[in-house]
Amino acid sequence: MVSSNTLTTTQFRDTIIRHLTYNLGKDAEHAQVQDWRMALSLAVRDQIVDSWFASTRRSYEKQAKRVYYLSMEFLIGRLLEDGIVNLRLVDQARDALTGLGQDYDAVLADEPDAALGNGGLGRLAACFLESLSTLGCPAYGYGLRYEHGLFRQSFKDGRQIEAPETWLLQQHAWEFERPEARFRLGFGGTVEVKGDKATWTPTEFVDAEAYDTPIVGWQGRWANTLRLWSAKAVDPFDLDSFNRGDFAGAAEPEALARTISRVLYPDDTTDQGKELRLKQEYFLTASALRDILRRFDSEYNDLGLLPSKVAIQLNDTHPAIAGPELVRLLHDERGLPFDEAMTLARGCLSYTNHTLLPEALESWGEGLFGKLLPRHLQIVDRIDDAHAKANPTRKVSARADGQVKMGELSFIMAHKVNGVSALHSGLMTTTVFEELHRLHPDRILNQTNGVTPRRWLLSCNPRLSSLITDTIGEGWVDDLEQLKALEPHIDDPAWLDRYAQAKHDNKADLAAWIKDTQGIEIDPAMMFDVQIKRLHEYKRQHLNILEAIAHWQEIKANPDADWTPRVKIFAGKAAPGYFFAKDIIRLINDVSAVINADADTRHLLQVVFLPNYNVTLAERLIPAADLSEQISTAGKEASGTGNMKFALNGAPTVGTLDGANVEIREHVGAENFFLFGMTADEVDARRAIDGHAAKAIAADPRLKAALEAIETGTFSPEEPTRYHNIVENLSGPDYFLVASDFTDYWRAQREVDTAFADQKGWMRMAALNTARSGWFSSDRTIQGYMDDIWDAKSLLGG
Repeated sequence: MVSSNTLTTTQFRDTIIRHLTYNLGKDAEHAQVQDWRMALSLAVRDQIVDSWFASTRRSYEKQAKRVYYLSMEFLIGRLLEDGIVNLRLVDQARDALTGLGQDYDAVLADEPDAALGNGGLGRLAACFLESLSTLGCPAYGYGLRYEHGLFRQSFKDGRQIEAPETWLLQQHAWEFERPEARFRLGFGGTVEVKGDKATWTPTEFVDAEAYDTPIVGWQGRWANTLRLWSAKAVDPFDLDSFNRGDFAGAAEPEALARTISRVLYPDDTTDQGKELRLKQEYFLTASALRDILRRFDSEYNDLGLLPSKVAIQLNDTHPAIAGPELVRLLHDERGLPFDEAMTLARGCLSYTNHTLLPEALESWGEGLFGKLLPRHLQIVDRIDDAHAKANPTRKVSARADGQVKMGELSFIMAHKVNGVSALHSGLMTTTVFEELHRLHPDRILNQTNGVTPRRWLLSCNPRLSSLITDTIGEGWVDDLEQLKALEPHIDDPAWLDRYAQAKHDNKADLAAWIKDTQGIEIDPAMMFDVQIKRLHEYKRQHLNILEAIAHWQEIKANPDADWTPRVKIFAGKAAPGYFFAKDIIRLINDVSAVINADADTRHLLQVVFLPNYNVTLAERLIPAADLSEQISTAGKEASGTGNMKFALNGAPTVGTLDGANVEIREHVGAENFFLFGMTADEVDARRAIDGHAAKAIAADPRLKAALEAIETGTFSPEEPTRYHNIVENLSGPDYFLVASDFTDYWRAQREVDTAFADQKGWMRMAALNTARSGWFSSDRTIQGYMDDIWDAKSLLGG
């Protein structure tokens, strides 16, 4: 990459040495890789801070409307290379470290992933922050500073083992602690109401302290802020207890407070877990709203200006308490009439829905909700009353059947509600929000997700991005639809050979890494068939492994047939309390052990489950993938963003008409997409048929044989009944219709085999996926939010 940054290699090298010496207290002769990584990070951070300060000053000068993005997850991954790439300092950084006798790639690889998210929800939020900065839209992301993230995943005897993610044991180079930005929050207690005035007196308090990370956009033209909150004890140390010898009791206040920001998605199968989750959600949201109002107060003295100066986006239902909390702050603490507080709050708030699974729309028992947030329960009831009065023909309540329903609350308190793919947004109006849509037909709109091309092509796939830049110039990096200009070159055999070589070299790198880390040898000439995502029944990793079993059995029965060699690669975590999903992980690992040990077939089929899926692992896998598995039950996946990353990097999709798969297929062309399975309407009709799974199994001998192999212990001979619950589910209720879609999935996979055997044809298909995926940029998505939801403007160039 040619850098436009005016910093010279010598200047950059001197800055690295200065940080190594004066910030880290090390001399070059004795510095370790971690020291060099920190020194490089601080040198890069210096450049980002200049842009960050300039952006902040401009936002205040222009009195611009700001966007505030509230999310429980920000899966930002490693930030060092992100900063280097966006500042266009790649050449200087590499040359400076090489001149200092260091391995540039090894230094980058030393950075731990920030453990601030789990899957697509958090990665989307990270892409959005980067695009907000690239577009020059003043914005803050608000989240929690998890000490231990979700969990670090490993396998023992095929089972998922969970351990804390200890990413903060090392110094985090990118954050700035803000002890002055501290808010005291309360839980529990009582409410005293006198007329229209209510006073909430909590009995438990915790402090929220801010940590800021600058997020720089392409070319360093703008930088926004990710502000993460850490829970601190009001009185962190009880000296009296300590002096009595109760050393554990002396530290208890601090330990209890820190619990709030220790772990992402604590197991909520217990009452204590549920309480902690609700505390986390209120802690995040209440801290953010206080900070938003503090910043607003520093510029304006008219609360009526709030909707014209503040846009608050709720990323899923986790921050849904924002509606009642903002009303409480405006009504109880600022003295506005209740109806006016509601109107102003709704003018600021908008809500992104991410699921069509009714059970995934959060709800809280009114007992727990009222115990922790008694004033908010009263406000929810007043919101319901006001909504019912305004809409007397239909009653839809946020509080009903002993539950506070956060999806309904988010919808009622938002001026706009968006889905994240065209199919998903349409289905929202007929499923989870059918009644609310009838009352508010103009509230739901669509904003199809996207991914940032800087990380998900330019940075993670330098071989392919270099070919693209050599072919059409660098303008595609912040205008991804310029990739369309690649199409005329795809019919040039020499160009397509370069494209194929980039893919082969990426595969060879991944194969070498898998051998080094997992001890499994795979041939880069095999098809790399990849499914990487959170483990969930609707995502149907069990459909994938069932097909692998049937495929293996077919190879065993017909060893001389013309098989296309493939390796199935899985990665993803299951929630600690989601035992069915954890059984699927163990089944995949058990199947892998048997198939990979089979000398007769392992040159034709292998199965690999890579542990501890994170952003860095995705950056290894996606550029090397030949086939993208997007096989969720139609009507269940809101969008997906992994599907976009795979297509952009030249991996055709085998998938259902679900989520953004529909739009990907439209853009890349039906002939470059392997479609299978029922539509969302057909899914509903099939589910209504008694014994649908048994009928599907009886009709397909391959499926029956695969299930029998699982049931009889072929993959768990020491415990033949280990997977009885999986077989029983797939043979009986099979809500996600694995059995009913299996036969068509098998057909599609054999079409994939045939297509992959023609390597020139396959590479042409892969290159067309790249050339036609430009619409799936998060820059395009964010511009849609700015225009259609936030009414926010860019401050770049004027």
